[in-house]
Amino acid sequence: MTHPSTNHQSLEAARRYFLKDCGYGLGKVALASLLTGGVSRPAQSAASPTAPLAVRKPHFQPKARRVIQLFMAGAPSQLELFDQKPMLTKLEGSPLPPSVIGDQRYAFIRSDASVLGPRFKFARHGESGTEISDALPHLSKIVDDICLVRSVHTDQFNHAPAQLFFNTGFGQPGRPSLGSWVLYGLGSETENLPAYVVMTNSGGLSGGASLWSSGFLPTLYTGTPLRSQGDPILNVSTPKGISDQQQHATYSLINDLNRERLEAVGDPEIATRIASFEMAARLQTSAPELMDLSSESKATLDLYGVDPAKPSFARSCLLARRMIERGVRFANVYHNGWDAHSNVEGNVRNNAKATDQASAALVIDLKQRGLLDDTLVVWGGEFGRTPMVETNPALGRSLGRDHHPQAFTVWMAGGGIRPGFSIGRTDDFGFNIVEEPVHVHDLQATILHCLGFDHERLTYHHAGRDFRLTDVHGHVVRQILS
Repeated sequence: MTHPSTNHQSLEAARRYFLKDCGYGLGKVALASLLTGGVSRPAQSAASPTAPLAVRKPHFQPKARRVIQLFMAGAPSQLELFDQKPMLTKLEGSPLPPSVIGDQRYAFIRSDASVLGPRFKFARHGESGTEISDALPHLSKIVDDICLVRSVHTDQFNHAPAQLFFNTGFGQPGRPSLGSWVLYGLGSETENLPAYVVMTNSGGLSGGASLWSSGFLPTLYTGTPLRSQGDPILNVSTPKGISDQQQHATYSLINDLNRERLEAVGDPEIATRIASFEMAARLQTSAPELMDLSSESKATLDLYGVDPAKPSFARSCLLARRMIERGVRFANVYHNGWDAHSNVEGNVRNNAKATDQASAALVIDLKQRGLLDDTLVVWGGEFGRTPMVETNPALGRSLGRDHHPQAFTVWMAGGGIRPGFSIGRTDDFGFNIVEEPVHVHDLQATILHCLGFDHERLTYHHAGRDFRLTDVHGHVVRQILS
C-alpha cells in the first residue's frame, strides 16, 4: 500500500498551472481530481492536501497505536549492561585472538589492543531468569515485561551517521525519521498537541535535528522539539502588547489567504503552514497544561524519580506518558552522554543512574494504566562498545571502550512485543554475533509491523522512485512478537 506523495501532488499542481495558463479553464477539474485521489491507489483513507493529519488505517490490525523511543545517544556499553562475558575477565590484559577480530579496524584503538573485562557484576532476575548488570537495579525488577535483543548490528561506525541510520534508516541527512514515517502512515489522534514530539537531555546530539526531520516528506511530519525550560515550544506565547482580538483577526486573515493559495496550487507545504498556525493557537493552552505536573501524585513522581522543578530524563519520561495519554503518536526522548572512550565504568554508572529508574518506571506506569499493551517502548543507542580497552595518554583516555557496530543490545516492551524474552547471542568475547542477528533495518521493520504496517508497502514517491524507511532491506523479527 502506497500513500500519495508530494511529488505526485506537485506534478498535479504543475498540470493545473498549465491548464489554467493555456486558458482551458480546467484547473478546478484537476484540483477536484487531486483532492478525491486522482492518482489510483489501493483502497485506504489516504492523506489529502486539506487533511494531511487525518487518522488513517494501517495495512492490518496493529498491536501498537503509538511509540515512545528512549534513545541513548553516544552508545551504551552492552558489555557493562546486558551481555555478560566471563571470558573477558579471564583474558583481561591480553589481546583477542586475531581470528576473532579479522580485518576490523577502529578509530581510536589498535586491533591488538588488550581485552577489558566487564566492570559490573551480573545476575539473573524474574521468572524469565534474564541476566542483567547490577548497574540497572530498576530494570532488573521488570525483566519479565521487556524483551532483550542482544544481537543488533548496524552499518555505521561513527556517531552522527549511526544515529541517523537508527532513526532514519540511512547514514546521511535528508531521509524521514521513524517518527515521521509513523505520523505519515497513521495520521494524528490529537488536535491540541503535535503528534510527534521530541525531548532532549544532556547536551547536543551528533545527528542533530536530522534525527527527527521529515526529510523529503512534507514538513508537517517533522518532530516538534519540546523545551525543558521556559515556553515548552518556541514562539507559541502571544507577544506582549497583542490582544486576543488582534491575534484572532491576524490568524483568520492568514488562514483565509493560505487556504485560497492551497486551493489554487495544491502545494502540501501550504497545508503544513495552515496546520502549524492552527496548532500554535491550540498549544497556547494545551502545552502549559501538559508541562504542569501538579496533577501527578507523589507516588507517581517518586516512581520516576522526578523533581517537577528540574529538567531531567525522568521528567521527560513522565511527560512522554502524559503525551501519549493525550493522543501523541510518537515521542522521542534522547539522552546523550554514553560515549565511553574513557572510564567506561564511571560513564555507565552515571548514565544508568540518570536513566534506569525512569526507564523502568515508564514501563510500570504504562502497565498500571492499561497503556502498555498498545504502546511500544524502544530503548537503545546507535551501536555498541568494543571488548578491547581504549587507552590513550595523549587524549587523556584510559579504561574506555571504542565504537563497536558488530553487536549491541536494544530492549523493547509493550505494543505486540513478547515479554520476558531474550533473543540473539554473541561469541564468548562479545565481539561477533553467533545466533539470530538483528540488523537495524530489521528492528525498524518490526516496529512498523507492531503499528500495523508492512514495511515494504509503506512508501513515498520521491526523486523518481518509491522510498521506504528500510530502503531495500529489513525483515520483521517474528520471534520477538507476542
